[in-house]
Amino acid sequence: MVGAANALVTALGDDVDRLLAAEPEVRANDDDSVHQMRVATRRLRSVLRSYRSLFEQAPAATMGDELKWLAGLLGVARDAEVRAERFTALVAEHARPTESGTAAREPATEAEANRAELTAADIVFLTTELVGAEQARYARAHAEILTELDGDRYRKLREELSIWRTDPPLHPTKADRPAPEAFERILRRDRKRLRRLVFAEPVVPATERVELLHDIRKGAKRLRYSCEGAAQTLGEAATELGSSAKRLQTVLGDHRDAVESREAILVRAAEAAARSPARALYEILADAEEIAAGKALARYPAAAAFVSTD
Repeated sequence: MVGAANALVTALGDDVDRLLAAEPEVRANDDDSVHQMRVATRRLRSVLRSYRSLFEQAPAATMGDELKWLAGLLGVARDAEVRAERFTALVAEHARPTESGTAAREPATEAEANRAELTAADIVFLTTELVGAEQARYARAHAEILTELDGDRYRKLREELSIWRTDPPLHPTKADRPAPEAFERILRRDRKRLRRLVFAEPVVPATERVELLHDIRKGAKRLRYSCEGAAQTLGEAATELGSSAKRLQTVLGDHRDAVESREAILVRAAEAAARSPARALYEILADAEEIAAGKALARYPAAAAFVSTD
């Protein structure tokens, strides 16, 4: 029977490969490269947390701290990238151009009624305020990433990861357990942790609900990654559980994206209130994101139902 150590080294090596393979693409600023490197970094952090009992405590904690630093660095750029894409789509959906100086016409359809009629110049102005600001934020964050990738801290992290790829610091006795036994215990623990969060959600105060939903999303992601790490050992059971966790993560990710996008739009609206010719559109965009958040939340109960089943 395969031991936990061998199975864990295989899973860990795959995630290290993903991270190191993404680095040159990030340097070249390829499409989606920051996202891919960030995901690989988060997967590694999740493996360290979920499978922490199989690692030596001190080096695993140090590696976790360094991966957290890298994920945070990548996250600034990725968040700006997501908002720029989201704002571009929102403006395209909710703004309809009219010629400058032409009287606004009555909307022909209900869909048009939910769009703001603006001059082409106004739409350019708004796009610059919303999309352009996020693109500039991404450019600054990407430049900082490149600086750090050339620095000593990342160089040491990369060297350490190269060692961990085949020879991580595993616990001398716990990692010798049979892989199915060790992995099943870890998946049960991650699932119970997620279940406690889901069961707490109906009674949490309204002021705390958004953050608890975010914690549930992170718990679902953690369970998903631990399942993916155990899939070769546990087979279909781990794969199905991981798929359920991924669905929950996706639903709450859609909710979080809409909530954060709405908050950013409201901030920009307040900043531009005195000078923007398109204040009405800011309100429409904020309302659209509130609706999107509600639609995502409506899918949440069904997505979370799996945590209650055996």
